[in-house]
Order: sequence, then C-alpha cells, then structure tokens
Amino acid sequence: MADAPERIRIDKWLWQARFCKSRGLAQELVQGGKARVNGQRIDKPGRAIGPGDVLTLRLGKGEDARICVLRVLECGTRRGPAVEAQTLYTLLEPEG
Repeated sequence: MADAPERIRIDKWLWQARFCKSRGLAQELVQGGKARVNGQRIDKPGRAIGPGDVLTLRLGKGEDARICVLRVLECGTRRGPAVEAQTLYTLLEPEG
C-alpha cells in the first residue's frame, strides 16, 4: 500500500482492519475505554496511530470478552477483504 498515509484515526483504522463492523462501533469501543495505544488508555476516536504503535483492545462483552494485543504495520487506504486487512497488523499475543 504505497499510498497509505503515515498516521490515521484509530476509529478508521479499526474499521479498515476489520476489528469493528462500522466506524460508529469503533468509536464506541474507543470512547468506552476499551483501547490502549502503547500502553496508554485512550478515549478519543480521533487519536492518530501509525506503523509501530502497539494496540491493546478489549473485544466483546462480559464472559465472551477477549484481549487482543497487536502492532500496527500499515495505515491502509480502504476497507478491503479480510486477507488485505490482515496485512495492516501483526498479533503480539494470541487472542484469548
């Protein structure tokens, strides 16, 4: 993705990387305190992230919730198929 921006809003990235079905759900995840960037809790969906940042996400609700730790590899340019979305990050710890 040669034309990918250097930094991107976290809500847009979560949507492009297919962690959330919509930008609105991505915004709720961030505003709900379920996201950390480089170990710091964030609550602003407009927070910029870029390659090298480590995200910690709490996905799901209640007993079905799982923690996902990943490193951002690229910002991406669109919401493509799952195979393309998986090139945007690498998992650092297995999903639980």
